[in-house]
Formats: sequence, C-alpha cells, structure tokens
Amino acid sequence: MKSAYKLNLKELDSLVNDIIRDFKDGVVILKGDLAAGKTTLVKKIAKELGYKEDVTSPTFSLQQYYGDKLFHYDIYNHGLEHFISLGMLEELEKPGLHFIEWGSDDLVDILLSAGIQTMTIKIEKISNDAREYKICTH
Repeated sequence: MKSAYKLNLKELDSLVNDIIRDFKDGVVILKGDLAAGKTTLVKKIAKELGYKEDVTSPTFSLQQYYGDKLFHYDIYNHGLEHFISLGMLEELEKPGLHFIEWGSDDLVDILLSAGIQTMTIKIEKISNDAREYKICTH
C-alpha cells in the first residue's frame, strides 16, 4: 500500500492517527534529509499514544525506549552493519512500534525476509512548516 500526505506541522495529527490505527506492531523506517522531521513524527506518535517521556533523536545512543511498546533507533552515525553486529535485529522482534531513522532498503529487505511487518515513510521538506510524507507498507 502506498500513499502520500502533504501536511503542515499542525496537520500532522491526521497522519499520526492513520499510522496508529493501521500499523500497531512492526518497524517503521524513516527516511529524509537532516531536519526533515523524522524525530518530530516520532514525538507526535509517542504523545498520541500517551507516553510522557521526552522524545529525542537517539543519534548518539542508537536506541531509546518510550514505555514497553515504543522503540526509537537512529543508525545514521554507525550504519546498518554496526546495528546488525550489536544484535539489534533481535530487538525489532519485540512487540510494539519500532521507528528507525536513516534505515535503508537493505534493512527493509532483511526485515521482510524475517517476516517483520514493515512500513517506510519518506519525509521531504516542502517549506519550514510543511512536509510531504510518502508511505509504503510492505
């Protein structure tokens, strides 16, 4: 399934609600340039799900937990090979939503071959407060 949304930040709740309604368990690969809004999307989802923790990009820590069913990863600094070498693929089998910033098509292929439900969201900045979100459920 593929879809696209052009939204300003105030309209992001409609996308968040669609994701929460349609994708309750699995991995969401977030693609986009620096400052495209990857972490902002995770913040909105965490808030909508009732998590109170401060959501920040896990760029230097690689992984953040927000409660027991919301996980957030960033593989920008170390890459997919490092992520795999640390055994992080096993983490993705845990029930819940797993958001991975800077995921690649190679990671999608690995997840699909492991039978893990996967969604890719490509975020493109249109203006300071507007983005296009291209969504593909695999």
